[in-house]
Amino acid sequence: MKPDRIAADSALTALAPLVWGSTYLVTTEMLPPDRPLLAATVRALPAGLILLAIGRTLPRGTWWWRAAVLGALNIGAFLYLLFVAAYHLPGGVAALVMAVQPTVVLVLSALLLKERITALHATACALGIAGVGLLALTPRAGLDPVGVGAGLLGALSMASGIVLTKRWGRPQGVGLLTFTGWQLSFGGLLLLPVTLIGEGLPGAVSGRNLAGFAYLGIIGALFAYAIWFRGVERLPALTVSMLGFASPLAATALGYLVLHETLSPAQLAGALTVVAAVVLARPRSAENARRRRRKPPGASPGPAPVPPPGRASSPVPAARHHDNCPDT
Repeated sequence: MKPDRIAADSALTALAPLVWGSTYLVTTEMLPPDRPLLAATVRALPAGLILLAIGRTLPRGTWWWRAAVLGALNIGAFLYLLFVAAYHLPGGVAALVMAVQPTVVLVLSALLLKERITALHATACALGIAGVGLLALTPRAGLDPVGVGAGLLGALSMASGIVLTKRWGRPQGVGLLTFTGWQLSFGGLLLLPVTLIGEGLPGAVSGRNLAGFAYLGIIGALFAYAIWFRGVERLPALTVSMLGFASPLAATALGYLVLHETLSPAQLAGALTVVAAVVLARPRSAENARRRRRKPPGASPGPAPVPPPGRASSPVPAARHHDNCPDT
């Protein structure tokens, strides 16, 4: 893959966690209070059903249970745990707890994808967590144990979903939007009965609530998950997971712009640290391959081979031994 293509895919994929960074603000400012199950269900199920209606393709064979597993990990369990963390923790702290996800992806990629753990990758994960810590840990940050536990389990759920999506790929002939619709639908259907039993429906829903649900369903689910799964297909699992650090950056920026929160020098340093972590985790295989194939400047063809004595009557055409392969 060419470096410019990697950069373009990374930039597009990063839009998803940037959108998800607004989840904390929308949850606390626009949704009915204390209803994480309802928020997760309304976010996932309508978007999934819309994509299924567009694609008109259902899973076949082993993809019934694979799509169910991916829907549970990437959507159902993850969204519920995300909203629990968002209700019990300040937005930045919730993002900090979820920041362990790249480390989990690093370990699972080594176990399931046979990817080698390098010192550079480990350093990137450590820098990312440190940067999010500088962004999130303010004097007013509270560490509710329920929120922390939900955040850690949510990070484990999404990390497992990323690695399994990378391992299983996408069925041949199935479009990206349809594949996204399978997972959103399975995740939403998993959440629906739990929501009705555990929380029920609110007695009244305001226009502000409806606007919040619409934003999370259309922008936060249908749009964001489509480009996220596209990135999972095209980029290494760790790179995709590291792009998730854009979420706390967005949450911090929105807190500054919308809620008029102040940014300390430590938070600005944390933002730069997060960016450095993402840069360290970017794919390098294509660049290294190009560097190995590139000839040094001024290189000249080697001398033509000299035929052994007594074999002059069958000369070897030396020109055929030149490396004429183009540098791709």
